[in-house]
Amino acid sequence: MSAVIEDRHKLGWGLAALVVAGNMIGSGVYLLPATLAPVGSSSVVGWGVAGLGAVTLALVFAALGRLQPDADGLSGFAERGLGRFFGFQTALAFWTACLVGNVAIAVAATGYLGFFFPILREPVAATFCNLALIWLTTGAYILGARAASRFAALALVIGLVPIVIAVAAGVSAFSGETFAASWSPSGNSLADSVPASLAVIFWAFLGVETAAVLSARVRNPARDVGRASVAGVLLAAVVYVAASVAVFGVIPAGVLAESSSPYADLTARVFGASIGATVAACAVVKAVGTLSGWVMLGGETARAAARSGYLPSGFGHGERTPIVNPLLGGAIMSIVAVLSGQPTLGGQFGMLVGVTSVLSLLVYALCSASLFRLARWTRARFVAALGLLFATTAVAAAAPGYILPTGVFFAVTTAAWFAFMRGKPANPVDPEAAAH
Repeated sequence: MSAVIEDRHKLGWGLAALVVAGNMIGSGVYLLPATLAPVGSSSVVGWGVAGLGAVTLALVFAALGRLQPDADGLSGFAERGLGRFFGFQTALAFWTACLVGNVAIAVAATGYLGFFFPILREPVAATFCNLALIWLTTGAYILGARAASRFAALALVIGLVPIVIAVAAGVSAFSGETFAASWSPSGNSLADSVPASLAVIFWAFLGVETAAVLSARVRNPARDVGRASVAGVLLAAVVYVAASVAVFGVIPAGVLAESSSPYADLTARVFGASIGATVAACAVVKAVGTLSGWVMLGGETARAAARSGYLPSGFGHGERTPIVNPLLGGAIMSIVAVLSGQPTLGGQFGMLVGVTSVLSLLVYALCSASLFRLARWTRARFVAALGLLFATTAVAAAAPGYILPTGVFFAVTTAAWFAFMRGKPANPVDPEAAAH
């Protein structure tokens, strides 16, 4: 039996909000300014829209956490409301999103290493560096989840340094002319550019489901999980908008598009090369730490899926994660890293985060639909409907290059369901939990 957490050890909503924000402010934001350079400084509008969508989805998961506190993660939320077929789709989609997203994090780390070693800006050298980082962090996970967790936690604090320094540099050297000239390099209107950028921007908000995970550790979950979720997302959104304005107010969009380390380039311009190098070093540490944590999350997601019968039992038995699990994950990530190669790291990063965000948004849409089915009060159903509307709209507006791989994925998993899963007995569900 697990010990009950005493109230004095639980989190107030303010501290919980910081945890939510910390889980979202990851290393992926370090390359987003370069990826969004074609959209230009008008991307700040997209940040605002994505932030509102993230607030809505955070409330969706807060409600699901209260309704189904014993559900086994996102796949459990989807299965409880929509059935086992959608639980299977959610489990595999989230696992795949973890693997593809991990490659994007490795690309971000390589980009900032390129500040020190310019050869890493070349496609072949960058690919080898991506592979080295993937297997380094996979090896850390094999050696022990505790070590990977500690490294990821330490990297969180270090990772905020580049953003804080970049914002300070932007404030001191901001040029309204540069910002205005970069408003829409392509000449598209906001009606065209903002929806198209949502899938890429939403990468920075992945982790809104943290609210549901925090429920057991929050002092008054019925009241404070929703507060913490909204406050955490808004805090992250303010950080993102400030950093985006800072970069576009100093570096022209055309120059930014070629950068593999936007924040380091910004601070080097304003404060000198030594401070730029400090920012790049902190970004590398944060990216590797984030990769370490998400490699572990991908492995544990696969283990949970195996426990639910969605993946072969070789991925895990109960709480045990066999070595084949991280090895297979590392092999899949390596294949993605090689096949996703682009002429620039920013281009590769943009493609990877686009696919990851579309997969994740579809998972969030399924969870929103599940809440709509499970909820018995109007307010929760209204939040669920808004979450479903935002997630599906963002997916529909995404670039075809992001949607096509996602469509192929769901076609394959649907075929796998009918070939191998249909008719298999479902795991028993606690009727009391399902009735709440």
